[in-house]
Amino acid sequence: MKTIIAREIIEARIIKDYVVELVFDDLKKGVVDLHKFLGKGIFKELLDKKKFHQMKVDAELGTICWPNGADIAPDTLYFEII
Repeated sequence: MKTIIAREIIEARIIKDYVVELVFDDLKKGVVDLHKFLGKGIFKELLDKKKFHQMKVDAELGTICWPNGADIAPDTLYFEII
């Protein structure tokens, strides 16, 4: 059985449109296109670029989030980075 270690995001910056660069607590760094996560439910309003750009790192949650309450699990993002 594969053991998954929970990771946390310590830095994030928007590179362009819906593409972000992430740095995790193990210092793994990469880029994720978040466009595929947007468009449904709480994420729908993040298609508005002004709202998307309100993204921040929440140290308590260990991931990126937005003022509307949207966030994406850091483990999901860890396996998405390129």
